[in-house]
Amino acid sequence: MVKLLVGAALGLFAMSIAADAQQKIGVLSDEQPALAGLNFRPFEQGLRELGDVEGKNIIFERRYAEGKNEVLPNLAVELVRLQPDVIVSIGTPATRAAKSATQTIPIVFMRIGDPIGLGLVSTLARPGGNITGVTILTNDTQGKRLELLLTTVPDARQVGVLWDPSFPPAGAEFREIELAARTLGVELIPVGVQGPDAFESALRSMVKQGATAVIVVPGIIFSENMQHLADLTVRLRLPSMFYRREQVEAGGLMSYATDYSATFRRAAALVDKILKGAKPADIPVEQPTKLELVINKKTAETLGITIPPLVLARVDEVIE
Repeated sequence: MVKLLVGAALGLFAMSIAADAQQKIGVLSDEQPALAGLNFRPFEQGLRELGDVEGKNIIFERRYAEGKNEVLPNLAVELVRLQPDVIVSIGTPATRAAKSATQTIPIVFMRIGDPIGLGLVSTLARPGGNITGVTILTNDTQGKRLELLLTTVPDARQVGVLWDPSFPPAGAEFREIELAARTLGVELIPVGVQGPDAFESALRSMVKQGATAVIVVPGIIFSENMQHLADLTVRLRLPSMFYRREQVEAGGLMSYATDYSATFRRAAALVDKILKGAKPADIPVEQPTKLELVINKKTAETLGITIPPLVLARVDEVIE
């Protein structure tokens, strides 16, 4: 009996030591759990390749706002109370909430367009404070998207812009499209939406006003409903420019963007450095080294579009 008690006590002691040895990663996301989980897989894989395995030497504490940005400050405070070794924030609203909740716990952000413009870091080379991360955009990305769309559909002189005005980064990216449109001499027909139920009426409104192509500004509602939106653009015969390759896989015409999976894997490397003692202030914010142009061949054929040689020469992948 005594041996059994001693054995049980030793077992509990070993479990306690193992638990103490695990480092805690807090995850704060503005997305739905399903989309966040899909995005998070490359990050987890990147950690595993560096020897950081959930249940072995790390544990996750996850909090999802499910598109309700107003709950993010409370979720961030919850995570801070748990005293994680690092917080991973996904999206601008989540990163702002995390930064407001703590000035000491390291934060690594993902899916951020302009961290300097948003006031998250001082510079990319020396972010300062307790925050660093990986951006998803380079300068003039939205302008290049519009330019590529017009090169692919040269007759389009009126282009619809589908955007969610309530999504914090959307305003700056929309202004970038407006600036590019003036340079390229094209008229924009912007329509704001705040939910998938408004997608069809918004696109039909664009078509009615003369739009013969559409560019979609990054936003959570478009990522979470990519199949529905891609189907609508094809049904309404609107050549579309998206911001993620997955949207082209769903049936959109084209995308010009960084590889989201690659950015999440790079963020894993930054987290690993912090877990090993590095300070966020000394870790430069990483930018994409390359943006990929992806085109859906079947959609182009359905819409009767012949991809110009100039565009084909720049294509990184053609989805059959």
